Amino acid sequence: MTMTVGLVDPEVEEPLTAAACLFHGFSDRSRLVILQHLLLGEHRVVELTEHLGLAQSTVSKHLACLKDCGLVTSRPQGRASVFSVTHPEATTQLLAAAETLLDLTGFAVTLCPNHGVSA
Repeated sequence: MTMTVGLVDPEVEEPLTAAACLFHGFSDRSRLVILQHLLLGEHRVVELTEHLGLAQSTVSKHLACLKDCGLVTSRPQGRASVFSVTHPEATTQLLAAAETLLDLTGFAVTLCPNHGVSA
């Protein structure tokens, strides 16, 4: 029996690619903090900058990534934009599931040579 590595059923390939892209949106600690803070309510960039202690350009870059992924949305308020989580219930459920999985694995992912804290 011959197996070809890397080829996936076309019906499975697109959802897997989309899932990988979605998880990339969650792959930065600052983006996770922004999402958690936005789950508390809407915020302007200046408020997120103060909360995170990051440069405005850095927060804006992360918000743009989250917005491109469809995870946050914005609306104008005067000269500023107010950001919120697009799907707060689903985002909360996903973050809770991640916490559960981390608890079950004993945070073993932090030891991963490719993506752990020493990588």
